[in-house]
Amino acid sequence: MLTERQKLILRAIIEDYVQSAEPVGSRTLSKHEDIQFSAATIRNEMSDLEELGFLEQPHTSAGRIPSKKGYRFYVDHLLDPFELKSHDIVSMRSLFVKKMDQLEQIVQHTAHILSSLTNYTSIVLGPQIYEHNVRRIDLIPLRDRSAVVIIVTDTGHVENRTVQIPEHVSVDAIEQFVRILNDKLTGVPLYQIRSRMYSEIMQEMQKHLETYEEALAILDQISHPDQEGRVYLGGTTKMLSQPEFRDIEKVKPLFDMFEHTQQVVQILGPPEQLGIQIRIGLENGVEPLQNCSIITSTYSIQGKPAGTIGVLGPTRMDYGRVIRILAELTDVLSTALNRIQT
Repeated sequence: MLTERQKLILRAIIEDYVQSAEPVGSRTLSKHEDIQFSAATIRNEMSDLEELGFLEQPHTSAGRIPSKKGYRFYVDHLLDPFELKSHDIVSMRSLFVKKMDQLEQIVQHTAHILSSLTNYTSIVLGPQIYEHNVRRIDLIPLRDRSAVVIIVTDTGHVENRTVQIPEHVSVDAIEQFVRILNDKLTGVPLYQIRSRMYSEIMQEMQKHLETYEEALAILDQISHPDQEGRVYLGGTTKMLSQPEFRDIEKVKPLFDMFEHTQQVVQILGPPEQLGIQIRIGLENGVEPLQNCSIITSTYSIQGKPAGTIGVLGPTRMDYGRVIRILAELTDVLSTALNRIQT
C-alpha cells in the first residue's frame, strides 16, 4: 500500500504528465504548492514508486512518466470527481434540441459531439437490435426488378435492404405481400422473423398469393437483419495530434482496427451493465491498444442497457474530465432515445 506522500507525488506526476506529455522531474514537483517536501525526499519517493512499478523512467530523461499500473491506481484510488461547469452542461444538452426522429441520426450525432468535447477519438455502438420488435415494413420498387425493403423497429432503428423481385411477381402481389408481412410481423422480435416465415406467414401467402413461392424468396432476403449493431467513429484522426502517436508506424495498427468494425464491437463488448468502465493498455486485450485507454459508458432505452459510447485515447488521458463528460452525455443520449419512443 502506498503512503500518503507517495500518493500525493504519484497524483502530481500523472496530472502534470497528462497536461505536458513530458517526463516529470523532482524539480517540477517541488514547485507544487501542495508538495512541501525537499527535492531529495521527492527523488527518493519517485525512485520507490518506480521500483513498485507505478512509474517508469525514459532512457533519455531524468524525469518519470506513469506506468500502466500507475494509471490504474490513479483511476481507482486517486481520481477526484470532475465538475463540469453549468454552462457546459446546458450547452451539451442543447446539442440534442434539434429534432431527430431516427435512432441512427441521434447515435451518429453523439459520436461527433463526444469527439469534439474530449478531443479524442469517440466510438459509439448503436443499440443491438437482436430483440427489437418490428414496427412496420415497407417495400419500395426500383428499376430492374429490384426494391428497397425498409424495416422500422419499435426503438426507431431503420434497416434498409435491397432485394430482387422475381419476374412473375406483380405490383398487386407485392402490395398484398407487404400487407401480410405487416399484419403478421408487427410487434415480432427481429430474430423471430425467419421462424415465422416458415409457419403462419407461409400459410397466409399460400391462401392469398398465387406467386407465394417467389414472395417467400423476397422474404428470405430480408429475414437476416443486422444483429451486431452499428459502429460510429468520431475524430479518428485526432489520434495523430497526440505526441505518442506522431510515429505513423505506431498509429497504423489503430487505423487498421478502425476499418474492421466487428473487431471494435468485440473489444467493447456487449452493453451488459450501466456505469463507467475504464480499461488501460493491454487490459483492452489487443496489441494495437497497448498504449491506449478506453473509457466507456452504457446508455439505455426504456431502462434497459442498449448500446455503448466510449472514448479512445492515449493512456495519458484526462480521465476525470472524460469520465464526467461521458456520464453527462450518456444521460442526455438515453433521454433523447427514449423521447423518440413516445
